[in-house]
Amino acid sequence: MVAWNVMITAYAKRGEMESARRLFDEVPKRDVVSWNVMIAGYVVCGQNEQALEMFEEMRSVGEQPDEVTMLSLLSACTDLGDLEIGRKLHLSILETNLGEMSVILGNALTYMYARCGSIKRALGLFRGMKEKDVSTWNSIILGLAFHGNAEESINLFEEMKRLKNIKPNEITFIGVLVACSHAGKVKEGHEYFTIMKDRYDIEPNARHYGCMVDLLGRAGLLNNALEFIDKMKIESDAVIWRTLLGACRVYGNVELGKYAHEKLVKLRKDKNGDYMLLSNIYVSIGEWDGSHKVRKLIDDSGIRWKEPGYSLIEADERPLMQNTN
Repeated sequence: MVAWNVMITAYAKRGEMESARRLFDEVPKRDVVSWNVMIAGYVVCGQNEQALEMFEEMRSVGEQPDEVTMLSLLSACTDLGDLEIGRKLHLSILETNLGEMSVILGNALTYMYARCGSIKRALGLFRGMKEKDVSTWNSIILGLAFHGNAEESINLFEEMKRLKNIKPNEITFIGVLVACSHAGKVKEGHEYFTIMKDRYDIEPNARHYGCMVDLLGRAGLLNNALEFIDKMKIESDAVIWRTLLGACRVYGNVELGKYAHEKLVKLRKDKNGDYMLLSNIYVSIGEWDGSHKVRKLIDDSGIRWKEPGYSLIEADERPLMQNTN
């Protein structure tokens, strides 16, 4: 059985879920590990519906889930934003011997409820946890921030700062910077960015810098955002410039938008969404000539039109979620 599970795991880790499923179906005898490998594999590959279907199949044959099973399934619910299934999973946890939840499972549930918009349940679960670690606080701060409950997220961060036994880490600051960005709290965002390094000795990474550019861009401080990018201690990437380009579209800043676009063209292989953003900047201020030129440039280069991609925050959600727990 161990050998079979190892081979299934190898396929799942490579993202070859069809091969993993074929091997799984050939296994003479399965245990909970066999099911967990398949469910986790589907989740990691973004095939969340298949993971949930696998769980139903698991229950139909009488196999009992364990904590690993539920963690993978809660991750799937979080990605799907499916509160109803998340509530059913919570009920399943309470009805089994997993009722005495570990901190990790409590964190996953808290994050799931917050990300699915059930803020009262998320806060209730968080407050009811007897034991909390830094990931517990990250789960609620991030979940609230990403779902637009910026004030509550910032208040919880302030509460966390007063604790003596738990210190914020780099993920905590991503959450609070996202919250400041959504709430338009530029001054507070700058203060948190500063204390991250000065008080907690956390070196800002690309995501922290990206959050700050997003904060300044959302507030319309586009020149400040460009100045911030120029002073960054790391090399600016495509996400940074696309965040600035998106802000230029919102505020109709053509000149800065063209500059951000030039930077993007040098960094990205998939450029069609970036061209569309630049075209929309021209449209937003009534410069139809400029928009036409951008579209002609796209047609001449053979690039196919499609909808622009996600924002900085949306694009980074999954990695954050996976690192939270």
